[in-house]
Amino acid sequence: MSATRDSTANPEQRIADLERQLAECQAERDEALERETATAEVLQVINSSPGDLAPVFDAILEKALERCGGDFGYLQTYEGERFLPVAWRGLPPRFAEYMPRMDQPGPSTSYARILAGAPFVHVTDLQEGDAYRTSPLRRALIELGGARTSILIALRRDDTLLGTLVIYRQEVRAFSDKEIALLQNFATQAVIAMENARLLTETREALEQQTATAEVLQVINSSPGDLAPVFDSILEKATRLCEAPFGVLRTWDGAHFHVIAAQGDPKFTEWARGYGPFAPADPSSPAGRIVSGEEVVRFADAPGEEADSISPGFRTLVEASGMRSGVNVALRKDGTLRGNVTVFRREVLPFSDKQIALLQNFAAQAVLRWKMRGS
Repeated sequence: MSATRDSTANPEQRIADLERQLAECQAERDEALERETATAEVLQVINSSPGDLAPVFDAILEKALERCGGDFGYLQTYEGERFLPVAWRGLPPRFAEYMPRMDQPGPSTSYARILAGAPFVHVTDLQEGDAYRTSPLRRALIELGGARTSILIALRRDDTLLGTLVIYRQEVRAFSDKEIALLQNFATQAVIAMENARLLTETREALEQQTATAEVLQVINSSPGDLAPVFDSILEKATRLCEAPFGVLRTWDGAHFHVIAAQGDPKFTEWARGYGPFAPADPSSPAGRIVSGEEVVRFADAPGEEADSISPGFRTLVEASGMRSGVNVALRKDGTLRGNVTVFRREVLPFSDKQIALLQNFAAQAVLRWKMRGS
């Protein structure tokens, strides 16, 4: 009864309480609307930029910083045990200069916990703990970027780490549970965009491969008994789809290799076609290993691999062509060596397993031509 009398006796307090509750409800509604609007805007960018991740990542960072009160941030992919920044926003100038040479995170950093499976890592004060003393990245963030509070959100597809969304504040101010939940939502959108891009790339690559295969078969059917145009077509499509600017296709007569097709700049193709029959004198050379029975020989950096033992013949090829990363694939018919195809780049950029499989597919088409010819 006293509570009722107090409430009735103090209508101004009751009105104030109702107004406060209404304001809280309106604030929650506004926050929810802002979150939904930000999500919808990012999804719109994803839908309008199929396969193009740059505008999606930029939109995610913009909304994440704006909605969660961050001062700067970046998004990284995780590839080959390395974190690689692919988008950033609001970087302080001194830290922006440092980023191209940014150290990989060490075992005592937040990244180690992300690698161990944590969905996110929130550090309220970056100056606390051992990482500030032991991690060059942590010191650069604080001394060059003025960062004090950080949060790293993992980007994962199933159990696979794809990257991180990283947001910093230049003051010691923890992120709220709502802000963390919103950042995780943005991270989910980044993963959706990355998955869409992957699927689109795979679809496009499959279509390109099918088209190239059909074109080669058409050349095979239209050139009965003539190997040269078939091999030219195979090598052109192999180098293009494997992103290899240079390549040669050779036949094997049991003792010597003969260049029958070449792709690259005019200087290289002229040199390659004039490079007479050669016998691999050294069984450790790529050509020698093909003769010895290997199906695929890859080299990440031709001049630097086994420099002391590199064969004179292969050294001549490397020096004349500028070859760095390459792959050599055997052409065999019924177990008998009929030739090989070599593609390479003048930069250290090893070929992927997918590209090597594609090259083997083109090698099989060359062998098919021999079978159709009956030789």
